[in-house]
Amino acid sequence: MKTKALVGQADQQTLYHILFIIGLCHLLNDSLQAVIPAMFPILEQSLGLTFTQLGLITFTLNIVASLLQPVVGLYTDKHPMPFALPIGLFSSMLGMLGLAFAPNFPTILMSVFFIGIGSATFHPEGSRVAYLAAGPRRGLSQSIFQVGGNAGQALAPVITALILVPLGQFGAIWFTLVAFIAVLCLLFIAKWYRKMVQAQQKQPGPQQDSSSTGPKKSIIYALLLLIFLVFARTWYQKAISNFYQFYAIETYGLSISQAQLYIFSFLLAGAVGTFLGGPLADRFGKRNIILCSLVGPAPFTILLPFVSEWLAIVFLCIIGILLMSSFSVTVVYAQELVPGKIGTMSGLIVGLAFGMGAIGTVVLGSIIDKQGLMFTMIGISLLPLLGFLTFLLPTDQKVKHWYQNAL
Repeated sequence: MKTKALVGQADQQTLYHILFIIGLCHLLNDSLQAVIPAMFPILEQSLGLTFTQLGLITFTLNIVASLLQPVVGLYTDKHPMPFALPIGLFSSMLGMLGLAFAPNFPTILMSVFFIGIGSATFHPEGSRVAYLAAGPRRGLSQSIFQVGGNAGQALAPVITALILVPLGQFGAIWFTLVAFIAVLCLLFIAKWYRKMVQAQQKQPGPQQDSSSTGPKKSIIYALLLLIFLVFARTWYQKAISNFYQFYAIETYGLSISQAQLYIFSFLLAGAVGTFLGGPLADRFGKRNIILCSLVGPAPFTILLPFVSEWLAIVFLCIIGILLMSSFSVTVVYAQELVPGKIGTMSGLIVGLAFGMGAIGTVVLGSIIDKQGLMFTMIGISLLPLLGFLTFLLPTDQKVKHWYQNAL
C-alpha cells in the first residue's frame, strides 16, 4: 500500500496532538544521538582516542542510519510498518546500555551501530506520521517534527556539562530511561498509525504510481542538487557541533563545561531556525528559504574563526538560526518533487545526505589531526557559499505544477 493512499485519511485537518507527540519522540530519539558527540571530550581523555577515531564514531552512527533510512522508507512506502517506530527506539535503548559500559573503541562502535539502526527506523516513519497528520500545513508539520530532533541535538552540551562531566562514561546509563519513555510514546503513535492503515484497507481506492509521472530527468537532477546542498549544510553543521568545542577550548582557554555554551547556543538557535523555516517557506517559497539559509550565514561563518570569545556566541546563534531554517523545508521540497514516496524522500534527504555528512566528519577529523583546528575552521567557513547553487533548483511554481500533474 502506498503512502499516497493513506494521505486522504489525514488531509482534512492538522492533527496537532499527533504532531506534538511525534515531535517529542524526535526530541527523545535525537537526544540519544546527541550523547555520542557529547561524550567526545570524555572519551578522548578516558580512552585516549584521536580526532580520527572520534570522527569514525560519528561516521558509524551516521552511515548506518543514512544507508538504512532510504531502504526503510522505500519498503514502508509500499508496506507501512507502524510498530517499526517503537522497535527502532528499543534498539537505541540497547545501544545506550552498551555505550555506558563499553571498555574500548570497538565496543563503542558496536553500541553506536545499534543506535544508528534505531535512528534509521525512526526518521522515515516519523516523517511519514508528520506528513499524514499535517493536513494542508505541510511546512508547519515538518517544522514541528524536525524541531524536536534539533532540540534533542541541542541537548548535547547540557548532557556533557550536567551528566557526563560529573559521572563520566557511565552517565550514559540514564539515557536508557529516555529511550524507554520514547518507546511508550511511540506505542501510542503506532496504534493511531495502524488504525489509519486498517481503515484504508477496508475502503481501498484507485492508486496511481506517481513516480512514473512528471519530467523524470529534471526531477532526478533537482534531487541530486538538493542532496548536494544538504551535504554542504551538514558538513558545516557537523564540524561545529562535533569539533568547535575543541577549537573554543584551544583558542579561548575554556574548560570542557564552559565550551559547551558555544555548542548549545549554536544547536539551540538551529532548533529555533528549524521551527521558523517551515511557516516561512509556506509564505515565501521553499527555494527562497533554502537559498537564504545557506547564503545568508556565509559572512558570519567566514568571520567566526577571527572574532572574540563573546562575539563568537552571537555569531553562532545567527549562523544556527539561518543555516537550519531550511532543515524541514528541504524534506517537504523533496516530498513534493516525488509525491507518494514520503518515506523514501525523507530517507534520502535526512538519511543519505547526512551519510555524506558523516564522511565529512571523518575527513574533518583527519584534517584537524594533520593541519590543526584553525586551518579546518577557516576551510569549512566557505561551505555556505555553495548555497548559490540553489538558483539551479526548479522554482516552487514548477514543482507545484509537477506535483499537481502527478496526483
